[in-house]
Amino acid sequence: MIDIVTKVAAWPARGGDALSSESRVVPGGGLNAMRAASRHDMTSLYVGRLGSGPFSELAKRALDREGVATPITPDQDQDIGFCVVVVDAQGERTFVTAPGAEVGLSAKDLAIIDVSPGDYLFLSGYNLVYPELGAAVAPWVSALPDGVVVALDPGPRVMDIDAQLLRVVLARVDWLLCNAAEATALTGESEVEAAASALLTLTGRIGVVVREGERGCVVATKATNPVRVDGFRVEVVDTNGAGDAHNGVFLSEIARGTDLVEAAGRANAAAAMVVGSLGPATAPHRDDVSRWYAEFS
Repeated sequence: MIDIVTKVAAWPARGGDALSSESRVVPGGGLNAMRAASRHDMTSLYVGRLGSGPFSELAKRALDREGVATPITPDQDQDIGFCVVVVDAQGERTFVTAPGAEVGLSAKDLAIIDVSPGDYLFLSGYNLVYPELGAAVAPWVSALPDGVVVALDPGPRVMDIDAQLLRVVLARVDWLLCNAAEATALTGESEVEAAASALLTLTGRIGVVVREGERGCVVATKATNPVRVDGFRVEVVDTNGAGDAHNGVFLSEIARGTDLVEAAGRANAAAAMVVGSLGPATAPHRDDVSRWYAEFS
């Protein structure tokens, strides 16, 4: 999707107006995670539908710059959707989403994608929250070969996903990647380590990662107790895209064989670097993350 990002000092009163101090119109959504993975030497493929119009053209140029292939035939009748992102003075972001061509992905589209053992599939909760999209994606994910590593970030609308559909997908997920609020919503546990342990009973054929902002994240696997990996304290400009960057870096690092704690630490570093700039299109390259990680860890 396209993110229309505006930064405001405070929300206006209902019916009022607030002047934005900064603004961006940039590709967001799944591109954030793919950009992070691509900049960490992982070849990425966008298994999603673009459309026809200025937003799709903007997204396609961004995907091409990152070397991300787009095998699905675009929708010729409509453009991709957009998300109005309002960022407040503390860097917290609030979304208003208008979906478009991306929700028209079908089972026929997915059937042309060759996913092989050793591949990593990153799935967003937004792929499941729309009923017509979830009905195509869930059975496709469930039928993937065991050697495909499936990661899911349930997203802020996780509780809007059909419960049965979510159970079907969670049964196939290897890594569940979420923030603390989403972990609490899924488990009822307010303490992050407890939530991580509880998530392992729902899914995580391998493990879970629970992100907690500047406090870093908690990593738990079927074989290990929850481990907190410290984050980095930075001046927060915009939290939009930080979770996506964290996901992309973490998955690319474990794919190359990096130790789990270091992979999580590098993901924390990348997320810290992202929140220092306005907009989601700020995922750093691996060399930059390496320098940050070496200096501040």
